[in-house]
Amino acid sequence: MKHIKILFVALAVCLLFPLASSAQEGRTSYDYMNTTPSAHAYALGGNNISIIEEDITLVENNPALLGPEMHLKWGINYMMYVSGINYAGTTFGVATSKRGALAAGLQYYGYGSMPMTDETGQTLGTFSPQDIQFQCTYSHDIIEGLRGGARLKFVYSNYEQYTGLALAVDLGINYYNAEKEYSLSLVGRNIGGQLKRFANTYGNLPWDIQFGYSQVIKNTPIRISITAHDLWRWKIPYPTVTDNGGGIVVQDKFFENFFRHLIFGVEYLFNKNFYIALGYNYKTASDMRTDNRNFISGFSIGTGLKVKMFALDVAVAGHHVGGTTLMINLTTNISDFVRK
Repeated sequence: MKHIKILFVALAVCLLFPLASSAQEGRTSYDYMNTTPSAHAYALGGNNISIIEEDITLVENNPALLGPEMHLKWGINYMMYVSGINYAGTTFGVATSKRGALAAGLQYYGYGSMPMTDETGQTLGTFSPQDIQFQCTYSHDIIEGLRGGARLKFVYSNYEQYTGLALAVDLGINYYNAEKEYSLSLVGRNIGGQLKRFANTYGNLPWDIQFGYSQVIKNTPIRISITAHDLWRWKIPYPTVTDNGGGIVVQDKFFENFFRHLIFGVEYLFNKNFYIALGYNYKTASDMRTDNRNFISGFSIGTGLKVKMFALDVAVAGHHVGGTTLMINLTTNISDFVRK
């Protein structure tokens, strides 16, 4: 346990020290990099970095969740968002040794068709903005129960005549106690910057530091999770809508700031092949404090079913009256086909 504590502290220091000087309150055009491709994680409030499953899509949230047990695992993901926005991608993993694993993936973010106008407002046509993310992940078992991982991400953005390139790294560590069925994770995400800027200045990536805890309650089929995000800052600004337009507000209330850092999730694990999950993200709910929000804003729900060689995960959330989001994952193990 002493070694585990030292490693967690060391990673936290390595993440915090170089980034503390560049902390900013705003967000960037690269916020889509925080969108999970995992329906399981989306059902648990939109993000989870600590549940232990042989699900290759969860690797995108924490590179330390990748392992040799995911040899030849392949997953595809699709998300139907609002206003014609769609996300899709794929990830494939292989074991490199008894203690190491490698995965590669691609994520595509399409935002539908938008009108293109000149400075007078005259419509000149349409364009389709898009973002593409290529990634490579490596993980290694440090000692029994303790695993570290890193992901390299190359990002390409195309918005009509403007293009941008960015390079980022995710660093993660996970400790899993199989006997007591709890998991702890620490992740630093999107550490990097732009290689090619859109305009005259370089933009910031939406880097983050997150901590996750998952626990199967003893003698029950229930697993609970708490994910803490934006740990590099205490006050998380949120958008508001007033009669005078939009704006950004920063709250001084302790509990408001405290709960905006937390995502809660609970699962009922019927067996290894079937689960139901429910999540609540207070930040999402508070960001949607407008007359047009849904009363279920902040909640998400999902389920997963494994039948023979395939596993299907589905998650749904309705944060706004403008539309309901739907995420679907389909995963399989290529070795099952080889054996057939």
